[in-house]
Amino acid sequence: MKKLFGMVLAAATMLAGTEAAAARYTLWIHGRNSGTTQPGNYNDFSYWGPASAQAGVNKKAVNWDGRQRIGTQNERIRDALDCFCTGSNQCYIAAHSAGNLQIGYALSLYGGSTRQVKNASPNASGVCGNVSGGATQKGWNILWVGVASGAAGGSELADIGEWATSDALVTDLKTTNARAMYNHNETRGKAFYMFAAAKGTAYSFVLPGQDDEAVAYHSTGGVSGSAGSSQCNPGDWFCGATLNMLTQPSSDGRAKWANHSLVLRDDREAYNHYAGGNWGGIIAPLRQYMADYAY
Repeated sequence: MKKLFGMVLAAATMLAGTEAAAARYTLWIHGRNSGTTQPGNYNDFSYWGPASAQAGVNKKAVNWDGRQRIGTQNERIRDALDCFCTGSNQCYIAAHSAGNLQIGYALSLYGGSTRQVKNASPNASGVCGNVSGGATQKGWNILWVGVASGAAGGSELADIGEWATSDALVTDLKTTNARAMYNHNETRGKAFYMFAAAKGTAYSFVLPGQDDEAVAYHSTGGVSGSAGSSQCNPGDWFCGATLNMLTQPSSDGRAKWANHSLVLRDDREAYNHYAGGNWGGIIAPLRQYMADYAY
């Protein structure tokens, strides 16, 4: 009897230890930049703003070379997902601009693959070690994805060469290329909550419908199709269609991609595209959303 009791107690202790070790993380995936962030450094929030800001439980900065193509840099995103979103750990994802392409690409093309369960202890390159026993699992434990000014639908600024730089990423940001890069409807069942900004000024004549100076509503609102379209706020008489909230199609009948839901439409035209070094622009309401609900 004592031996049996000891075995039960040991099993209970092991279970408690496993539960105690489980954690949730909030992963922030940035967009196009000048290569100033440190790939593999999960504490470098220089793209966003002060690292002291509340931005979700156990927040981590998922840095990549924001000048290079999605396919060549996506390994950085998968390293982070393996590190913090496998085994007993779970993740919330926050993405901005081309970071939307990164997480969409990872889920669509690799979200059904076999992953090694990792120990959430990254080395200097941002890669975590395997847990003892070599456990594996299918995909990642992602709870949901929040996206500020998502560029998964591309930008007309890339189409016309407005971003005429040597950055290879610009090719991926062309509207037809971004929309053909992977199956945007394949999110592995994960919900994408979209935050669309409309304080466009400098390039409004190039970007169709409402925009935030860099990306138009057709992309930031998760509107499906092989190319962009003119999407606007209600009451805009000079626009092709109204971008409707949540999962509803636009007034012209265009559907959103599967599992994409518009939670913020910038009816007051208050937010632009840019962080401004202080979690600014459309990133501000996403940061607050993560602080409130990613716990």
